[in-house]
Amino acid sequence: MLENREGKRVPNVSFKIIENGNWKTVTTDELFKGKKVVVFSLPGAFTPTCSSSHLPRFNELAPVFKNNGIDDIVCMSVNDTFVMNEWKKDQEAQNVTLIPDGNGEFTDGMGMLVDKSMIGFGKRSWRYSMLVDDGVVKKMFIEPQVDGDPFEVSDADTMLGFVAPNAEKPKFFTLFTKKGCPHCARAKKLLDEKGMLYEQIELSRDVTTRTLRAVSGGATTPQVFLDGKRIGTADDLETYIKG
Repeated sequence: MLENREGKRVPNVSFKIIENGNWKTVTTDELFKGKKVVVFSLPGAFTPTCSSSHLPRFNELAPVFKNNGIDDIVCMSVNDTFVMNEWKKDQEAQNVTLIPDGNGEFTDGMGMLVDKSMIGFGKRSWRYSMLVDDGVVKKMFIEPQVDGDPFEVSDADTMLGFVAPNAEKPKFFTLFTKKGCPHCARAKKLLDEKGMLYEQIELSRDVTTRTLRAVSGGATTPQVFLDGKRIGTADDLETYIKG
C-alpha cells in the first residue's frame, strides 16, 4: 500500500548532480528549508506520459504557481543526473528544477518506491505530486494503485487547483507557419510582445498544406489556434489581441 505522508517531513537525502560540468551535492534542506515547493515524481525521464504531459504542463504553469506563493517546482525521478540534464534540455523545461534520485533514497523514504522489473525498469517512483512547506508535506496527490501508469490526479492543473483555486491560467497558442513567411513572423512578434505562450508547427514534408487545410479549413499561413480553437490569420490574431 502506498504511503500518504501528509503532515510528515520529507526524507533527509543528498542528491548527486552535475551542474556546469561539475559534480555537486544538493540536500533536501537546500531544496525545501524555508520554502513552499511543489514536487511531482514520475517513473522515468523520456517516457511517454512524463514527456508529453506531466513535465510540460508543470513547466508551462510554473509562472502561475510562483505568482501564487510557490518558490520552486521540483521534478523527482529515479534516474541519474546525466539523463535528467538531457531530458531538461530536450523538454526546454527551464521553469522546473529536475532532481535525480538515482539511488531511489528519497522515493523510498516517501514510501513511493515500486518494482517495475516486469518492464525492465527495476525500482522506480510511483507517480505522485505534493506540496511541501518548509520540509513538511502539506498535501499529496497519489495516483491510484492499479495496473499500468495511471495519470489522473498528480497533474499540474490539479495541484494548481489546490494551491490557488482562482488562479488564471495562461492562454496557449499554436501557430502553423511556413519558412520565410512574413505574416508568420508578424504573428510571432505580436505574441512575443504580449509575453504569450505559443508553439510553432512549421510546414514540412510531414505537415503539408493539405494537412493545414484539413485542420484549419485554410491553406494560407499562419493559421493560429488558441487552446485548440481556431483564431485564423495574423490579421485575425491582431484583432483578437487588440480586443
